[in-house]
Amino acid sequence: MNQIRDAAYDAEDVIDEFIVRLEHQRQRRLQNLKFLRAVLPTCVIFADKLPLVHELDGQIKEISVKIEKILANKSRYCVENPMMPSGAWSSSSPNEVVTWGEKRLPIVEEADVVGKKDEAEAIKEMLLINGKLERGVVAIVGMGGLSKTTLAKKVYNDPDVNRHFQCRALVYVSQVYTIRELLMGIANNVMQETDHMRDMGENQLGNEVCKYLDKKRYLIVLDDVWSIQVWNGLCLYLPESKGSRVLITTRNQQIALDAYAKLYQLRPLGEKESWELFLKKSFPTGSRSTISQVLCPAESEDVGKKITEKCKGLPLAIVVSRGLLSRKEKTPSSWEKILRSMEWHLSQGPELCMRILALSYRDLPYFLKSCFLYCGVFPEDCEIKASKLIRMWIAEGFVQARGEETVEEDVGEDYLEELIHRSMIQAVKRKWDGRVKSCRIHDLLRDLAISKAKDSKFFEVHGNIIFAYPFNPRRLISHDSQNISQHLHNCHRLRSFICSIHLPQVNFWSCLRIAKLLTVLDLTLTANPNLERPEKKLPKEIGEFIHLKYFRFLSPHQTRFPWSIGRLVNLETLDLRYNFLLDIPFSIWKLHQLRYLYLRACTLSDQRCIDKMTNLQTLYVEQNEWVLRRGLPKLTQLRKLCICWPNMRSNISYELIFPSNLVELILDYCHLKQDPMLTLGKLPNLRALKLIYDAYIGEKITCSSGAFSRLEFLRLNGLPDLKELIVEERALPSLKTLQIYRCYQMEKLLHQLQKLKSLQQVKLEKMNRRLIEEIKNTGEEEFNKIRVITSIK
Repeated sequence: MNQIRDAAYDAEDVIDEFIVRLEHQRQRRLQNLKFLRAVLPTCVIFADKLPLVHELDGQIKEISVKIEKILANKSRYCVENPMMPSGAWSSSSPNEVVTWGEKRLPIVEEADVVGKKDEAEAIKEMLLINGKLERGVVAIVGMGGLSKTTLAKKVYNDPDVNRHFQCRALVYVSQVYTIRELLMGIANNVMQETDHMRDMGENQLGNEVCKYLDKKRYLIVLDDVWSIQVWNGLCLYLPESKGSRVLITTRNQQIALDAYAKLYQLRPLGEKESWELFLKKSFPTGSRSTISQVLCPAESEDVGKKITEKCKGLPLAIVVSRGLLSRKEKTPSSWEKILRSMEWHLSQGPELCMRILALSYRDLPYFLKSCFLYCGVFPEDCEIKASKLIRMWIAEGFVQARGEETVEEDVGEDYLEELIHRSMIQAVKRKWDGRVKSCRIHDLLRDLAISKAKDSKFFEVHGNIIFAYPFNPRRLISHDSQNISQHLHNCHRLRSFICSIHLPQVNFWSCLRIAKLLTVLDLTLTANPNLERPEKKLPKEIGEFIHLKYFRFLSPHQTRFPWSIGRLVNLETLDLRYNFLLDIPFSIWKLHQLRYLYLRACTLSDQRCIDKMTNLQTLYVEQNEWVLRRGLPKLTQLRKLCICWPNMRSNISYELIFPSNLVELILDYCHLKQDPMLTLGKLPNLRALKLIYDAYIGEKITCSSGAFSRLEFLRLNGLPDLKELIVEERALPSLKTLQIYRCYQMEKLLHQLQKLKSLQQVKLEKMNRRLIEEIKNTGEEEFNKIRVITSIK
């Protein structure tokens, strides 16, 4: 298998290197022979390509001979699949993945995992009793796979806990962290994040958090703590407010002892609890099913119990085993094959949970294995944006459209749902339409992905590399490396580079230049306090990565892009969000393959060519009169649009014109004086609308009769002058979710909500007290539904 893989890699490299050399030759011809183009015949121009074509032909023949030898040896030595129980593994084709429109019944939510009720009550009691005492620490301790995070989230979301504490925050820590990142995570949960906060250093941000929490009864959950330094660094900024609590989850009991925490030692599930969890995961009847409603075929029960017995009470192992069975027939013979496979794997070593996880990985169809392994490139405990993950999969070539009727993005979402259904990754948040917004991979499964990736040369993590051996990875991950530059000079086969570093590093760009075949570049430059004159311009060599399909760049310093960015003709995703005043040359408009373009906080030298970007599906852009009035209507493929106005003292005073195909629209800091609903309500395909942070500065919003025929999701956030939302008859007939946050002047809403017949969920947060009392205290029966579906914070 390794030989076949290496031969396939060689073939891919040879062809892509040929394309790079052709492009370099074309550039030289344009520069040196421009004056001869008018007189040279086409055959002469083509003749200089012949040496490259002959060289390519010879290289392909060598690879063909190599493959023939591999196949001959396979036949001669009767090499088949590795010695494993036959029939245990999946051979699914990409077309067999369940499509998003044909989803199975949802798996029981992790918060409802069985066997945790008594434990949750015990921990809740530890948090709530002696509420008059000063700040206290509680720690959940247990090995990986025991569902410490699940239990902590269950307690965190408990209604009694929610009512008891005035503010709460849940922060994922893991092994790689900074105190400032953790403070920002707390601030995002308990305060309204501002641009000013994002620019603060650790001490200043910590003091802001401390000031806000002072004299409040708060709960802070620190999940997956690996070092006592986490607590030592954070406790300085957590005031000794009476009744406040900090809940820690950790594998290391010494951390809990050093933090003077009350210990709760998590135990494995018992036999009955293990079987109950297995049943609920294998035979779901809906999110609220009970064990009495979950039935296993009698003929399969004995085998099922033997499978759960092998998991030794580890919830993660049971859940992943359920994923292993999810694509099999629920028959005794099918389950017997899985049981034999588990027995064989467990006989190879003592690492119980990892053996079961490896079994589930092996059961993945070939087209999902690469997708799963790729999840290992993200930092531990990272909340992964689903859209980013899918676009990286597409750039890598892992996702293929199933025909003219489907697009790669839809197939990628199906792959993601399949991995979630198999319990290989976890859905964290879902979007307004039910699609996955973000996901996370359990740290044990991430360890498995990194291990398998290393064995198969799929990717390398910089900190794990032994440089005594030949080093030429196809994908290189470096989340926090100080000396990455010295190891790039041999990476001429590098296809993906995901890196977070301090600059300057000696010869970084000149070393990276050797990686001519890059298809994915995700580069984060972190702030360097010792850097007096930060680099302000990317080198022109960035334009040599002509195979690049995904490019994300993040820098705390003002940066200019070179004109050569226009050579990245295969680029599909360009993500420059959250950067500081990037200068973008007009050559960006030559990138006609772009589908996703994020340009917030960027300065464009010319925006008049945006109408040529006809493949754009998602666009984040600053407000510009030419773009909004002339450019946007010509983007016929555009589905998602975000417009922001960076100058908070200015406003949009002209009529907005949008393409009719828009599905989702976000207006941010636009300072609109006229009610935008009259225009937006006419968009025939709009399904989600968000007006946030002074997008509109008027006092009244009116959804006129017949407007927003397909809108399902509406969010109004940070509109401080808004006093009234008016819903006329037959307006918003499809609205399912309404979210209103921080609209402090709004005092009446109840009777308008009553007109929304399709409404299923209302979320109100930090609103006027009179409005909240109106909804809570009304006793009229006609408003019962509104009270039931309304969530208030």
